[in-house]
Amino acid sequence: MTSENIPSGTDRIAEAAAFEDADIIVNVQGDEPEISGTSIDLAIQILLDHPDFVMSTLGAPIRIREQLEDPGCVKVVFDSTYRALYFSRSVIPHPRGGIREEHFTQSPPLFYRHIGLYAYRREFLLRMSRLEQSAPEIIESLEQLRCLHHGYSIMVGIVDGTAQGIDTPEDYRRFVRRTAEKQSYLVGS
Repeated sequence: MTSENIPSGTDRIAEAAAFEDADIIVNVQGDEPEISGTSIDLAIQILLDHPDFVMSTLGAPIRIREQLEDPGCVKVVFDSTYRALYFSRSVIPHPRGGIREEHFTQSPPLFYRHIGLYAYRREFLLRMSRLEQSAPEIIESLEQLRCLHHGYSIMVGIVDGTAQGIDTPEDYRRFVRRTAEKQSYLVGS
């Protein structure tokens, strides 16, 4: 129903949002089918509580090396006010002396996973879709970098954990098994 020439999911949402009159638009990405309603509510509440932010998203601590080193797992760093500084498929922040096991038990956590959910103010979403793609957005294939590149702020809400995202064929197979197990349990109840 949207144009085939759209560069990102955000641009696709913006095209659809042009026909809506909601103040806040939420994009739950397809690779996060098990995201909780509480997480969605948090992303919305951030924008309600912070009118100076045009966009919000979520992050969760990374506690295992495999997830940190997986380029399918997008990482986020933010400042002391939870304003996003950067998103990357690489390890960020990158420990100069190498990754050590104690990095995964630090409190507060050192590494955060970006969760595939965005909440936008509608007027900003429509404006963002007209902004030029940035080099970091193109090379990382992360449209939220367009927002940062053009000087807009994204606030990151933190959740303790999240459902497993689907980034690989194996992630999908695990999702299918979990879904089948849940349905078997419900049928047997």
